Amino acid sequence: MSTGLIVALAALVMLALARWALRRGLTPAAEVPQDDPAARGLLGVQTVWLDAPRGRRLFAWFAPAQSAARAPAVVLMHGWGGHAGHLLQAAVALQHAGFAVLLPEARSHGRSDRDDHSSLPRFAEDLHCALDWLAHRPEVDAARLAALGHSVGGAAVLLVASQGRAGLRAVVSVSSFAHPERVMRRWLAARHVPYWPLGWLVNRYVESVIGRRFAEIAPEVTLPRAQCPVLLVHGRSDRTVPLDDAQQLFARRGTAPARLLIVEGTHEQFDDEPALFDAVRAFLLEHLADAPCAAAHDARGTAPRPAAPAATNPAFDSPHSTLQ
Repeated sequence: MSTGLIVALAALVMLALARWALRRGLTPAAEVPQDDPAARGLLGVQTVWLDAPRGRRLFAWFAPAQSAARAPAVVLMHGWGGHAGHLLQAAVALQHAGFAVLLPEARSHGRSDRDDHSSLPRFAEDLHCALDWLAHRPEVDAARLAALGHSVGGAAVLLVASQGRAGLRAVVSVSSFAHPERVMRRWLAARHVPYWPLGWLVNRYVESVIGRRFAEIAPEVTLPRAQCPVLLVHGRSDRTVPLDDAQQLFARRGTAPARLLIVEGTHEQFDDEPALFDAVRAFLLEHLADAPCAAAHDARGTAPRPAAPAATNPAFDSPHSTLQ
């Protein structure tokens, strides 16, 4: 066998292994939570199953608002490799504030059905399914919906906000990255893989698998197109997604009605969660009380930035936070 043929075969084997490794990386191991939502304070919680694309089903916890009237509702979407239990405390705080809450698990996460891969677009598809389900609940006001997401879930709520969904009045994006390309660059650098040409090829292969270009779904691209108010939340000491991402994302918001709340904490842990929950509650109550956000758009489809909250508003006046 010639040396050239050996090299060619070796290259094919390495390519096959690389594709297998990348595919495996796009299907995270499903962690099944052991949380008891009722024991954590979620009232009237029900286990429900939602229809998802490709014949899959999503596991979710639903807890109605503790009121007789049709209530506003919030979908809470976990991050990559996460599950519904990761956002339970936020759900409890929102339910106590008068919201119905739905905590779905994305495909290939938690107890939801597995699929051939996970991705930001698929998180967004699953979020749409959750909003569809809520909109048909008799105890929910379908014209007053919101979404909160963490990490990839935070990027997904921005993608959905850019798609002009009816009834979606506000979104909260927690610990989101600014652009998938830079996430992959950091991931490759941590593994000492040079970006050119290997890293570039890896990114293009990932785009081919998920069926979307990074430049189309990047949060810094979707945020300026958001059709409802957005609250960005980011930990000052986040090492998974550096604070620079949040600042770049906010700087590129264009005319989107967005705010940036910087809090003391990391990617998943925040030093003063009660103050953060107060801020999120205040933001959602501000935008789910009156006319739909679509009414605020002018004839060109752009929306003005909302006025900053009053300095006396304790939800945005925590010494541990910075509102920009």
